[in-house]
Amino acid sequence: MTRAPLQLDFIAPRRRGRLAGALVLAVSLVLAGGLLFKYREAQQRLHQLDALDALLASPRPARALPRERRDAEMKNARAVVRQLALPWAQLIESLERSAIREVALLNIHPDAEQRLLRVTASTPREELMIEYLRRVAASGSFAEVHLVSHQVREDEPLRPIQFSLQASFRTSP
Repeated sequence: MTRAPLQLDFIAPRRRGRLAGALVLAVSLVLAGGLLFKYREAQQRLHQLDALDALLASPRPARALPRERRDAEMKNARAVVRQLALPWAQLIESLERSAIREVALLNIHPDAEQRLLRVTASTPREELMIEYLRRVAASGSFAEVHLVSHQVREDEPLRPIQFSLQASFRTSP
């Protein structure tokens, strides 16, 4: 068995059908152009919707408060500022200088608007209460120191005297 010699043709004959390929290419380019146009339209619409959403979501300007409410808030703010501006260090230091070992301070209530300090204290003996009042008056930070009330606490075993004094600030808060 002998084989027939192999013949190779390196030059291919012209193919038919170039027209069909060119037609498919042209149609696909037209479709790609249409899709690109639709894509740009969709992006523009999306940007418009985002802008509209941002406008709708932006905080609206606050309404003006009614005059009565604004005045009440201003009054409260002024009261807080007066309370914070009290000379706390001087008040506490004056009370500490006036301290007596057997007198226990229970409550300190300053009133910045009326420039008054109300102190509630407790002591086992009446003479210590009088001495404490004298010391607070002599401290130099308070004027018009008065005993407002006092009572013997019958419900407690040692029956201490609970008293309240009131004094005016001498310094400006």
